[in-house]
Amino acid sequence: MSRHFSRHLVRKNSFVNSSRPKGVNVSGEDSQPGNEEQERIIAGVRHNRDLREKTYREQALKLYPSICARCGREFSGKKLRELTVHHKDHNHDNNPPDGSNWELLCLYCHDVEHQEYLDEESFGKAQPGGNKEVSATYKPFADLEALLKNKKK
Repeated sequence: MSRHFSRHLVRKNSFVNSSRPKGVNVSGEDSQPGNEEQERIIAGVRHNRDLREKTYREQALKLYPSICARCGREFSGKKLRELTVHHKDHNHDNNPPDGSNWELLCLYCHDVEHQEYLDEESFGKAQPGGNKEVSATYKPFADLEALLKNKKK
């Protein structure tokens, strides 16, 4: 290692234990200029999403019975929080007032629904009878009867 490089490392590392606050560079400015702004934007987006979800969730719970549309499980009391609103077209901004794009699903069925959607996106829609398994071509017991007859002789 050259002397110049090693001196640079010592100088650079000496700042690590200095008394300056984290996130402030040597000139006193924020080292991450958009960090607070970014956190504010993210918090705003999350807040708006929560408000939007509350609105259409409450509407869906008024329109539909508290039953999972897939497995038929009933929900009431504290368990009602396990019932989620699923957007049939997977567009969370499509919230018609009549609820035609919603269905109530339990957490488990909702996860299955989205996994099927992701699989369909990745691998294409499954066709009935279109994905037949290839039968095995090797038959290990095909000549067993002949072998047993020869052994008895």
